[in-house]
Amino acid sequence: MEQKEKKRRKKKSNRGAYYDYNLLAIVILLICFGLIMLYSTSAYEAQMKFHGDDMYYFRRQALISVGAIAVAIFISKWDYHLMIPFAGTLYLISVVLMAMVRFTPFGVEAYGSRRWLKLGIQFQPAEIAKIAIIIYMPILVIKMGKQVKQLRAVIWLLIFGMIQAGAAFVFTDNLSTGMIIGGIAVVMIFIAHPKTKPFVVLALGTSVVAGSVIAYMGMTMTTSDNFRIRRILSWLHPEANMSSGGYQVLQGLYAIGSGGFFGKGLGNSAQKLGTIPEAQNDMIFSIVCEELGVFGAALLLLMFGYLLYRLFFIAQNAPDLYGTLVVTGIFVHIALQVILNLCVVLNLMPTTGITLPFVSYGGTSILFLMAEMGIALSVSGRIQTTGEDITEAETA
Repeated sequence: MEQKEKKRRKKKSNRGAYYDYNLLAIVILLICFGLIMLYSTSAYEAQMKFHGDDMYYFRRQALISVGAIAVAIFISKWDYHLMIPFAGTLYLISVVLMAMVRFTPFGVEAYGSRRWLKLGIQFQPAEIAKIAIIIYMPILVIKMGKQVKQLRAVIWLLIFGMIQAGAAFVFTDNLSTGMIIGGIAVVMIFIAHPKTKPFVVLALGTSVVAGSVIAYMGMTMTTSDNFRIRRILSWLHPEANMSSGGYQVLQGLYAIGSGGFFGKGLGNSAQKLGTIPEAQNDMIFSIVCEELGVFGAALLLLMFGYLLYRLFFIAQNAPDLYGTLVVTGIFVHIALQVILNLCVVLNLMPTTGITLPFVSYGGTSILFLMAEMGIALSVSGRIQTTGEDITEAETA
């Protein structure tokens, strides 16, 4: 009896908050990998554009990445429930900021798109919208409680999600980000809703309609004044649409094909020498394949897989429904962005401008992604468990 009591007391004394250092480690590893590939990809273009400064893109991304890691660690030390009173305000602010891109002189156009806002610093308000929907949608779900299974509740939740998605599309002309925001909202509703069949029917119906429209366009159209239709035509017939997007796609595929299994070696890409425009952005995965081959690409995908596994583990063990839904939203955001970027690079879907998380160049992207990682780490820090419990949960 005494031994059992001592063992029970020992377990109780060991009980404490679990902090997911594995998640922090894999994120830092991805950032380091991204910085290496960013320098390799962008050095030539930076040297041409910035008077011989081949470190321009690398230096900016490295400085922002260090600051972003510090921000993530800082956020992780706070209780994630402190976000709840401000979630609705952030939701509204993000919509206002996106509207300012279109309707005020603070909106900035770059690379042919007006998506940035300059208020002292230049950033994309659509990135704030992603965090806003991730932390606000769970509050609506929890407030609805058992009513969430009703059609009226689902419609209201979809409206709140589509307001953000529509604002990203209409105000910042960013369809890809709108798709991601909409995807986050739909998956959160799917997780909270007790029935699966309506969502499966909706997904199949949407796929059939989209597939029919694309097939019709491919058979009947050869050109268009609408740049989105031109992107679809470039995807369907890249050789016939070299001037409207087909060239970048084909060069990316050449880069992937020429890499082989182990690649040409780090820094030895030929396609990055001006052949693929802005290769350090959404096409950086093609350079990874060319320089590191299938082996390097598989290694990168394994790192993303492990990152998603850690997020899944935190969501599964979160101390409350709010924490579970928030981390689920972060999981969906990362997964969607990785999948969509790879589909574009592999020409499985039209070009969208979606960057590869933690790897592509972009200060706003890395900063807000790390803010999301900080929130996920905050949730992990509130998981009350013993070391034995964690081991059993991870191996279950």
